[in-house]
Amino acid sequence: MQTDPKPGTLYIVGTPIGNLEDMTFRAVRILQTVDIIAAEDTRHTGKLLQHFLVKTPQISYHEHNRQSRIPELLEHLKNGQAIALVTDAGIPLISDPGYELVKACIEAHLPIVPIPGATAAITALSAAGLPTDKFVFEGFLPTKAQQRQEHLESLQTESRTMIFYESPHRLQETLQNLAEIFGSDRQIVLARELTKLHEEFWRGTIGEAKASYQNREPIGEYTLVVGGIPPDKPQLSEAELKAELIAIMSQGISRSQASRELAKVTSLPRRHLYQLALAIKTFDQEPDIIE
Repeated sequence: MQTDPKPGTLYIVGTPIGNLEDMTFRAVRILQTVDIIAAEDTRHTGKLLQHFLVKTPQISYHEHNRQSRIPELLEHLKNGQAIALVTDAGIPLISDPGYELVKACIEAHLPIVPIPGATAAITALSAAGLPTDKFVFEGFLPTKAQQRQEHLESLQTESRTMIFYESPHRLQETLQNLAEIFGSDRQIVLARELTKLHEEFWRGTIGEAKASYQNREPIGEYTLVVGGIPPDKPQLSEAELKAELIAIMSQGISRSQASRELAKVTSLPRRHLYQLALAIKTFDQEPDIIE
């Protein structure tokens, strides 16, 4: 049912992630009829508005000015103006700014209306060929190496399909991290340039992806869809893994070999298991080195 924007309402408007034909009729109408468009990048959104003949004034709202902008936007809403929140591509708040504004509107008892649209995570998942009945969206990984490693380690026994976003200049490093922590045999799909002319889906194992991208320059934004741990593999806690390592090493097997054997039955990376083995003080430290 077509209705004009309601006064004092914040509209969360999805915009295309690449192909402009993915813009909905409803999204265009809302952008044409609200009082203000709060955009992550007014220059970028300006091109979209020009294409769809939208002349509504814009105001910038992004990661660096959100604290000062929120009171201003709330004041506009309280005065009865309707505002559309958009991001550079896709649905606002999905790895993009907007959460604080939505939360502030809820606390101020101001209405919020979502206008659905495309999002890279679901678009990639739908064509990846990995299980879709259960999945988890992780967005961008931490930029600091230690935080990134700790976060990925927390996902080692995740059985659901995982979705990550990654920029081209960090892709090779991320594939290396995934191989070290999830293991080289885990299934992965790399989706790039989604909905655009050069859309591409690369499918294989993490090890194969790592080898492939050693000889090619990553181009465009990537959505990574990573398979969860196989359901037939045991999902053990850290304490249980250490107990298994102790049981193996008590047979006179080295830490390195024990890690290798346990990796085969758990699908966990050998390096991770070896670090757990080193933390076990029951046995003398061997000079062996895991490769």
